[in-house]
Amino acid sequence: MAEPFSLREVLGAFQSCVSERREVLLGPYLRGWRGLIRFLHSLGAIFSFISKDAVAKVQLMESYCRGEQRERYVSLQSMVEYELGSGLVARQQPSGRPDSGCRTVLRLHRALRWLQLFLEGLRSGGEDSRPSVICTDSYNASLAAHHPWVVRKAATLAFCTLPPRDAFLEIMNVGSPQEAVAVLGEALPHICQVYSITQELFAQHQLLDLP
Repeated sequence: MAEPFSLREVLGAFQSCVSERREVLLGPYLRGWRGLIRFLHSLGAIFSFISKDAVAKVQLMESYCRGEQRERYVSLQSMVEYELGSGLVARQQPSGRPDSGCRTVLRLHRALRWLQLFLEGLRSGGEDSRPSVICTDSYNASLAAHHPWVVRKAATLAFCTLPPRDAFLEIMNVGSPQEAVAVLGEALPHICQVYSITQELFAQHQLLDLP
């Protein structure tokens, strides 16, 4: 049986994600993503087009973190330096070779932006705010630009079936809706920090537009 989603687990992972030197540590980053994937699973099949891709990306990154070059995959910064220095980040990925860590994290990074915006909308919205609208707006401001028209259309239709805001806050597994809003308020700055550092690092090395 799959473990239930826990917002506190995601908070803990992203809290420990950034080192004193502002490096994004891949171990906690992937743990945080495991928690976010459980959140997507708890919302049902309508999010499978994102969660399936995220699961595959997290598994690939975990294999790099356990592999022969694992000391190069301790942080995002060490990974970028190693992969760029070794010529592993090609504009066109050779067929048969798994995606580079940089390309894989970029896909997770884009999805993290959508989740960050969506969770912030849930946190700051009123009781009568509609998750379907929050989710659609968040998607259009982040992931939509990277998806083909057919996926965008299917996603927008799927978001229309989302439950009310309080149902979402119950899924957080931290108590009352008010407690869920408070824990989201604690978690989101850490997620935002991880996103910002990653965005800055990838922009510096011209990695944000990898195909």
